[in-house]
Amino acid sequence: MPDGRSATAVLRPPRLPWPTVFKGEAKFHELCKRAQRENWAALPIGTRTATFGKALCGTPYENYTLEIDDRIESPSVNFEALDCWTFYEVSLAMARLVKNPPSTWSREALLHYIELERYRDGRCDGTYVSRMHHLEEVFADNERRSLGRNVTSSLGGIPLRRQVKYMQTRTAVRSSRYLRNDPSMVPEMAKIENRISALPVTYIPNAKVASIESKIQDGDVLAIVTNWHSTYTSHVGLAKREGATCRFMHASSARSKGRGCLIDARISQYLREKSTNIGLIVFRPGEAPLIG
Repeated sequence: MPDGRSATAVLRPPRLPWPTVFKGEAKFHELCKRAQRENWAALPIGTRTATFGKALCGTPYENYTLEIDDRIESPSVNFEALDCWTFYEVSLAMARLVKNPPSTWSREALLHYIELERYRDGRCDGTYVSRMHHLEEVFADNERRSLGRNVTSSLGGIPLRRQVKYMQTRTAVRSSRYLRNDPSMVPEMAKIENRISALPVTYIPNAKVASIESKIQDGDVLAIVTNWHSTYTSHVGLAKREGATCRFMHASSARSKGRGCLIDARISQYLREKSTNIGLIVFRPGEAPLIG
């Protein structure tokens, strides 16, 4: 198995203009200064990720922040607004970034760590289909590259099998700026989703989550499994431990929760809030290569 930590990273310039791919630069520098002042780099990767997540709480929720062009795909980050997926991504990317010497903390470096997590094999080739659109593929791809471990089975997860086809639906095509402008990518998406459908997926049913909460660690990526049959998961966030309690930290679109990033209820309680939630997948991120 390749070791995702063994080689130094090579930085590449973005394919699109900086104002398009990097929003909220002042917030980025503020987080870097705080991380250096409080020595967050000394924290374990999970605690470091959760610490950045907590620092991002209060950021407004906004969907489709990755739809930044009609055709050209590029790693991007937006500190001004986050959705559930980008909230965990940015928290983890910042946690990996600050393990490097502060002299290397830059926009380019952060986009590198975003690319490492978001794109198949850690590489964006400029096309929309190089981005991974299902968390099950992200977890399998990252685990193959030794960038983390899916611990769901070890926590008592049971198998689940779906025929994944969400990115082929009218809803997905309408929602995606890229697919609307180039529908020819939909057949390729179908091939990708067929491969995802063949992945071995396990989940922890709602009724068992309370009994394993004590084993969930700070900064674990918590993917909410849905009863929708065209996909496995509908939401994602991070674990935030508070003593014996494991709370769900995420970017919420709910108006009742302020449409923003927050530390929510215990994860077992959160799962009971929606009838479509049926369980949990737990992925434990690891360190990533340092910047060369």
